[in-house]
Amino acid sequence: MLLSKGLWRTPLRSFCSTPVTKNPKNPNIRCTVFSSTGDIVAHGNEVRRSQFMEEFHLAPRDLRKFSRPHSQMVPSLHTRSHVVLFNILDVRALVQHDRVVLFDLVGSRSFESYSHSQLTKALSNNLRAENLPGMPFEFRAFEAILEHVTSNLRTEMKVHTTVTQNILRGLEDHVDPVKLRYLLTQSKKVFQFQQKATLIRDHLEDTLDRDDYLNGLYLSDSAAGRPHTGTDHEDVEMLFESYYNICDEVVQTVANLRSQIKTSEEIINVVLDSHRNELMMLRHKFSVGLMSMGVVLYIAAVYGMNLENFIEENDGGFEFAVILSFTLLAVVAVISLRSLRRAQKVTMTGLAREDVRMARQKVRQ
Repeated sequence: MLLSKGLWRTPLRSFCSTPVTKNPKNPNIRCTVFSSTGDIVAHGNEVRRSQFMEEFHLAPRDLRKFSRPHSQMVPSLHTRSHVVLFNILDVRALVQHDRVVLFDLVGSRSFESYSHSQLTKALSNNLRAENLPGMPFEFRAFEAILEHVTSNLRTEMKVHTTVTQNILRGLEDHVDPVKLRYLLTQSKKVFQFQQKATLIRDHLEDTLDRDDYLNGLYLSDSAAGRPHTGTDHEDVEMLFESYYNICDEVVQTVANLRSQIKTSEEIINVVLDSHRNELMMLRHKFSVGLMSMGVVLYIAAVYGMNLENFIEENDGGFEFAVILSFTLLAVVAVISLRSLRRAQKVTMTGLAREDVRMARQKVRQ
């Protein structure tokens, strides 16, 4: 066994007798191993994938999902006769009745991240029996992992909530394209986060609904030769249910946040439609003014032609032409504006009246 032979305690890249080579068909796995007392017996060591599967009696399909990037991962929890495989958010862990392994593919820097270091500290603290007396080793590991996952979810939720609220408050003062672009980007991020949180919540719910999964989580009983059976698994069920409730609360909060975004988008669309209608009305009013001016110019052009007419023979002919032109201008402008106002009222209320009329006809039928 790797642990019994001391292979996990050897320095990085020299934990076995042969050098660790990077074979695409047999990639290496970087591991951090915790003992039954919570001590780290190996940190960042690399091991061949085949050697890892042989040590823990795993099949290639068990590690298939662990080879994907974090962004493409679907949360999963697989129980075997002697191990439990966690694959949630950035946590890739293997739990036994007396050992926990955190691992990642070689080439990734996640083992040096702040999140990974926090999980390492939480596991090291929880796995010490004096901190949680009476709780089986694997349950202490489950609690540390689930606490890490829910803490990350709540932190990300707070970030999205703060950013979204700031954008919405900015849009209340002034609607500009830059803020609308930020809102669109943030809306997509919130939607992606909601999907991620929903997947985790649904997976925890599915685990709680299956007795075989819950029974498989009692690794200490299996190691003692008395596998847990039946429906009496209150301890692990209460543990998972508490974190399920936290995930459900996160999902509900994000759903409310998306509802606020949708409501704000609808209000913004109404405001933009109103402004667009005002611009259209302004354009139509300018068109009415130009048409009225065209009438005046037409009369002036006719009056200015070198044609004999009775108006030129009268002393007040010029005044008469000017008054007639402006009178026609006013008449054309008033008639056009009334027609424009009537068309606007039809746009706002005509459709509603038509809907009411059709509804009454359906009731009569």
